[in-house]
Amino acid sequence: MTPGQRQALERLWPRYGLDLPDGAIDLDQAFGRQAPRTLEIGFGMGDALLALAAAHPERDFIGVEVYPPGIGSFLLRVEQAGLSNVRVICADAVEVLARHLPAASLDRLLVLFPDPWPKKRHHKRRLVNAPFLDLAARVLRSGGQLQIATDWADYAAAIGELLPACAAFTPAGSAPDEAGRPQTKYERRGQRLGHAIAEFVCRRR
Repeated sequence: MTPGQRQALERLWPRYGLDLPDGAIDLDQAFGRQAPRTLEIGFGMGDALLALAAAHPERDFIGVEVYPPGIGSFLLRVEQAGLSNVRVICADAVEVLARHLPAASLDRLLVLFPDPWPKKRHHKRRLVNAPFLDLAARVLRSGGQLQIATDWADYAAAIGELLPACAAFTPAGSAPDEAGRPQTKYERRGQRLGHAIAEFVCRRR
């Protein structure tokens, strides 16, 4: 972590950071209002999350990330953009979905280019699996949208089998433009490498 990232994290966390309580976060209190809410898991440098929050001031945005240097840089960009509709959680996403978000509290859940863990022996570490989909279903309201994107073909194939098998969601589709999200750094990298982008959009029943 650079000194600038550390200073930004220390100075801006009280304003934008969400410390996890024993139970569920009071999101209305955290944002000071009621509004449609989007959560992005693993936002990295935060390009997509920042662009969405700037484009939709009427909505609230939550980013979950475990990499403190990236969070520090992101918080500085949020401050520079003058945004008030962004909050950040530094924790494991599975724990957040399981214990710290109220049921049916999200309108949209984004998982954009998660770590592919490309080696076969590491596939069990991948985020998107059947238990994860159950947690996603818990926190999404009826009609809420789950959007997943990856540039790894075998990961896409596995997701394509998992989503239709999850009774909580309508059948998965491949609709890159449905949700109108910005490109991410990892997406551009995948395209430079010649990887096909697989996008899945489904809705909570």
